[in-house]
Amino acid sequence: MPTRTVDYSLYLVTSRALLPPGQDYLESLEASLQGGVTLVQVREKDAGTKEFLDIARKSKDLCARYGVPLIVNDRVDIALAIEADGVHVGQEDMPIQIVRSILPPGSIIGVSCNNVEQARQAVESGADYIGIGAIYPTATKELTQPIVTVRGVGAILSQLDGSNVKAVAIGGINSTTVLRVLHGAVSTSCRALDGVAVVSDIVASDRPEEAAGRLMQVLRAFREGTSSRCGLALENRPPTDTRKTLLIDQIASLLETVRSRKPLVHQITNVVAATQSANVTLAWGASPIMATAPEEMPDLANVCDSLLVNIGTLRQTEGMLIAGRRYNATYKPVVFDPVGVGASQYRKGVMNDLLNAWAPTVIKGNAGELAVLAGSDEAKSRGVDSFGAGFKDPASFVRSLARKERCVIALTGPKDYVSDGDVVVELSNGHPLLGEITGSGCIGGSSIAAFCAAASTDPGPVPGRPVCGDMLLATVAAITSLNVAGELAAARADVAGPGSFLPALIDEISLLRPDVLKSRLRLDFI
Repeated sequence: MPTRTVDYSLYLVTSRALLPPGQDYLESLEASLQGGVTLVQVREKDAGTKEFLDIARKSKDLCARYGVPLIVNDRVDIALAIEADGVHVGQEDMPIQIVRSILPPGSIIGVSCNNVEQARQAVESGADYIGIGAIYPTATKELTQPIVTVRGVGAILSQLDGSNVKAVAIGGINSTTVLRVLHGAVSTSCRALDGVAVVSDIVASDRPEEAAGRLMQVLRAFREGTSSRCGLALENRPPTDTRKTLLIDQIASLLETVRSRKPLVHQITNVVAATQSANVTLAWGASPIMATAPEEMPDLANVCDSLLVNIGTLRQTEGMLIAGRRYNATYKPVVFDPVGVGASQYRKGVMNDLLNAWAPTVIKGNAGELAVLAGSDEAKSRGVDSFGAGFKDPASFVRSLARKERCVIALTGPKDYVSDGDVVVELSNGHPLLGEITGSGCIGGSSIAAFCAAASTDPGPVPGRPVCGDMLLATVAAITSLNVAGELAAARADVAGPGSFLPALIDEISLLRPDVLKSRLRLDFI
């Protein structure tokens, strides 16, 4: 095993064929090291032994000056000749046990893994790290194995539980995709990646130091970043009653912020409920844009304050894919509502495509929908509806799913549960008539998007998280405010049933005052 700590954060894999015209290999490598590369693998698939040896030796000398380990791809003989720090092998190369017996003690040995079984074998064979990929399609090498995808990494990472084996992801990772990979590649036990391996984004750049610096900026900020949880630090929390009082005050304050800030909310949503969603957004004091064309997404992401993606009626999935990426790139909230995801394999596929492409800030759904997302059979769905007893322990479920998805999870039902992976808030407001109108869940997603937009803040010059701001508070505030408005609407003398309830609900949303909201809120920390 290595005798020193290895930083796998930004793992550069070299490829001289990708260098821009006129770019010297060693100058590019040194600039990459100056930009923050923490580990280098020399990969020379087409070079002869003498040429490979020369390149590897010069690379080793350069890396040594920066205190960065150097690993040789495939060639154990080259690694021995230059006294490299280790070797990386593929599935068809020399077995790890034999490589270990040849190399000096303390050498780093890594292996490429594309599936769960390969990862299990790597752990048993004594690998120091695994390279998981390809995450995305890549032109830097011919792929002989299926694409792993961001969401496929978690199952592979699970095989490392209880071991000291590290993991990096590789394949199509660049400054645009790296944040999604860091957020989405997590096992059920919350085992995360130790780093990312990058090829073309650095090697093919005219400014490799800047390219490496951008990646390291995101990596460092991602690891150092902490999310605000209802404005309460995890340590030294006050008593529960005090926390509840503070949260209720914050909810009422955020309701006023929505109305004063008047955020612009982009909604790609269920066409059945688009009118209701737009009217509810206006009633909160925000402004809706109901746009789906892929060509509009770059411009809208620049001017809107948040995005809702609702797959209730699946059209323009390309627009959904582009929009999520664009809003991630501008560090604005993205609310995902996987409506009816259990109804068909097509919907499940679309959900996975979306979540492989971008990072949601909030995922909202009923028990059946979130069970599909989590791969659980504890709750069932029929069409867009959830049925059955639901989760035995909904608080634990949402906490676990929020940790795995690295976002806020909102489980809706007779009682609502919202978690950021640490805090769980149980919400008890609401009225049965909310479940008797078309699109009540959809307007819930619209409300969350409006409140998240109002709660979001400028991420600053070093954006390491998709969104800055208290998104747990925003989600709790949106759901409870909508539910209280539903209670007030149902109590009106002019409401006789679902037909008269919807317009009354829109009225009560627009009329809801912070003091009335505070007096009616029923919530608890779990």
